[in-house]
Order: sequence, then C-alpha cells, then structure tokens
Amino acid sequence: MSVISSSTREIPETGMIPQHIAIIMDGNGRWAKNRFMPRMAGHKRGVETVRTAIKACIERGVEYLTLFAFSSENWRRPTDEVAFLMQLFINVLEQEVTKLHENGICFKVIGDLSKFDSKIVEFIRNGEALTAANTRFTLTIAANYGGRWDIMQAVRKMLEQHPQLANCFDESDLMPHFALNYAPEPDLFIRTGGEKRISNFLLWQLAYTELYFTDTLWPDFDARALDLAIQSYQQRERRFGRTSEQIQARSSAHGGREVAVKKTA
Repeated sequence: MSVISSSTREIPETGMIPQHIAIIMDGNGRWAKNRFMPRMAGHKRGVETVRTAIKACIERGVEYLTLFAFSSENWRRPTDEVAFLMQLFINVLEQEVTKLHENGICFKVIGDLSKFDSKIVEFIRNGEALTAANTRFTLTIAANYGGRWDIMQAVRKMLEQHPQLANCFDESDLMPHFALNYAPEPDLFIRTGGEKRISNFLLWQLAYTELYFTDTLWPDFDARALDLAIQSYQQRERRFGRTSEQIQARSSAHGGREVAVKKTA
C-alpha cells in the first residue's frame, strides 16, 4: 500500500475542487425536534442526505468523502437511541452497499469495530470486499471512531510490526498505520448544525484542512449547501506555511494549476 503524503512534510497539489471532503453530519435530532418528530426520524432523514451528498460530490469531481457517522463518545447517548442507530446502520448496509457497488463506489469503514455486534461487522467486511476494486469514488464511514483512538492504534500497530522504532520514528513510519491511510488528507472539512468544533474527528489528518461550519442541519444539507461550502473553500489561500508570494510564484511555475485565491462572481 502506498503511503499518503503529509501536509506538514510536503506541499500537496491543490485544485479549485477539493479532492477529499470530510463531514460531521450534525443536527439530525434538532431537525426532527423542530418538526415535533422523534429524534429517530431525523436520523432516518439523514440517511437520505447521505445519498444526496454522494451524488453531488461525484458530479462536482470530488474523489473522497468521509462521513462521521458515530463517534467513540456517542455511546454516551440514551440507550434507545444507540440501539436505533445500530439497527439503522444494519439496514443501510443491507440496502445501500450493492447500490454503491453498482455505481463504482468503493466503500470503507474506519473505527474500532470491536464494540459492534458481529452482524454489523460481517456486513461491513462483506461490503468492503465487494467494492474494494471500485475506483470511481471512495466513501468512508467513520463509526465508533475517535481521532485520539486513531493516533493511539497507529502507534501500537507500528510498534507491533517494527519494535525497533520504539525510540526513533517519524511521520513516515506512522502514516501507514492510520485508519485513513488510503486517502489523501481532507482538503475541506464541513460541520453542519451550527457547532464549531472538531469533536475528536480526524485530529491528525485535519492539520492543514480548510474548516467550514454551517448552521444548516444535516437533513437540510443539499447540493446547493455543498456548493456554498466549496465556494468558501475556493476563497481560501492554502499556504501550508508559505507566503502569498511563494504561492503565486509556484502557480506560475506550474502553469497556473495552483491558484492562490479565486473570487466568485
């Protein structure tokens, strides 16, 4: 497996369309509450929004989409809600993975699967195996995932395989062991629902990711909302520690492929 480069060690190539988008899908419960519906109805509606997001990303040329579906801290939620989310996860895996495969989408799940029922784990592994060779688009679901867990498990795996590195290792030694080691670092992070925090999501990978927060609740996050996020991204100057003058010089040297700032009409 090739090792994905690190934005703190190398300057990645960037474009006007983010190659990788990561999303915290927040606001399902509030969406339902605003409509005098049970929280579970919001979660069901949120699944429909996932379909919309996948389609919109593909149409816009995004190659990777990573969705935070269930964090390692979400087990603290009410028991009945957790049970519903687990059953919803099973239903989605049963109904959607074949469709993803038919559309050339590679499906992956990252997180600590040890706490999940064996039926869920079986569906996940079967879905990953079925879609492994697909290259049109990569959808990653983060389930029972935490950024600190990811860093810890990466260190543990590295030392298990290479104990001689215990006293001397660098990023290149650690990178292959992260859960998301098959994808480039996210270009754009989106959090819906109005909260402005990372919530233990991809702590390592978001080092130089552009952050976008919106009050839009996840069930209302449609293709237009995605376009607004991408337009915001296109206004950013991705310096990776450099000056604006360096970016402009590099853009000229590469035929204008790296654009410092783009103004929308």
